[in-house]
Amino acid sequence: MLKKLDPQPLRVMFLLTSMPIGGAETLLVNLVRRFDRQRIEPLIGCLKQKGTLGEQLESELPVFEKLLSHKYDVSVTGRLANLFRDQQVDAVITVGAGDKMFWGRLAARRARVPVVLAALHSTGWPDGVGRLNRMLTGITDGFIAVARQHAEYQVRQEKFPQHKVFLIPNGVDTDRFVFDESSRQRWRAETGISAKAPVVGIVAALRPEKNHDLFLDVAKRVSLSIPDTRFVIVGDGPEGERLRRLARDSGIGDQVYFLGSSQDVPGVLSMLDLFALTSHNEASPVSIMESLSCQRPVVATDVGSINESVLEGKTGFLVPAGDASRMARRWLELLGDRKLRQQFGQQGRQHIIENSSITRMTEGYTTLIEDLFYQKRQQPASAGNGLVSWNHALPHGNPVH
Repeated sequence: MLKKLDPQPLRVMFLLTSMPIGGAETLLVNLVRRFDRQRIEPLIGCLKQKGTLGEQLESELPVFEKLLSHKYDVSVTGRLANLFRDQQVDAVITVGAGDKMFWGRLAARRARVPVVLAALHSTGWPDGVGRLNRMLTGITDGFIAVARQHAEYQVRQEKFPQHKVFLIPNGVDTDRFVFDESSRQRWRAETGISAKAPVVGIVAALRPEKNHDLFLDVAKRVSLSIPDTRFVIVGDGPEGERLRRLARDSGIGDQVYFLGSSQDVPGVLSMLDLFALTSHNEASPVSIMESLSCQRPVVATDVGSINESVLEGKTGFLVPAGDASRMARRWLELLGDRKLRQQFGQQGRQHIIENSSITRMTEGYTTLIEDLFYQKRQQPASAGNGLVSWNHALPHGNPVH
């Protein structure tokens, strides 16, 4: 790593739409809380409202909100640029695709912020990178991918320059996400689920791409073979009312528990015997890593980079997207074999500890931001676009080759 030129920490603005309780937002909370404040001083900018998680962070670091008045509010560029200048921001990292990715990078350029990065967490719809965002590739120092296949996708499909794509795997707090027997008993008591009943759960926003319809379809099939099985759905979203109605209409309404968003995800996961994810598309979902960290075996659709966490026959099973019959068979196989569940769970936690800890993720971000910043401080900007080419490998933040 290049030597620091001064002792001040770098002020890094993470820009996103809002901070409701969700996978990417929770990941960001864990990340900013782990930064060494002598090296990185994080700030949060929300184009819309702070959201639940933003309100929780307010007492710990600066959180700005309502920066965008409406979808076509072009004045947001000047508003953001002024904010970046006032806060003496050294780096801007947009989180996710869409408006924040476009306006954030444009404003960072206008404010002459030294480092501009875009962190992406999904592949394809609904978070594909549109034409306007592609136009700003030249003023972007790097695009952060969350898994190896996700990085390859950014180069192959999104057409980002290979030397600008950096891999920093998602990470979870393995000290917090751990199986706890007392939490298992408490959550089962609170929900009224029998201590002996098999329980399958999903933690995902109630949005179409998460395909909860498939979860409920498989739940109905499994309940025909194991009638006392219970199904837990954690998360909120626009599909909530429709999914509750679908569960009732399917005849399993009394077996499905909609818990909404929860502050105690480790406790909810401890209650489960099996975790499932049924998404149409994903990048590297944090919920799977959290489940494995809690020693819960996983059955998931084989999309995105999920196969880098769910190792077939080792930490869980993978099935083709939309294949209810095969997923049902895998659920039944694991629910009927306690020893196999324990084996997958133990192997899953070890895999997460070795490959996907929040410590590795935090160091990856810190290293990338510092190296880009101090590289620029020591080299004059090129006459072309004012950016310095980035070509060398970083630990836990490696360009794709």
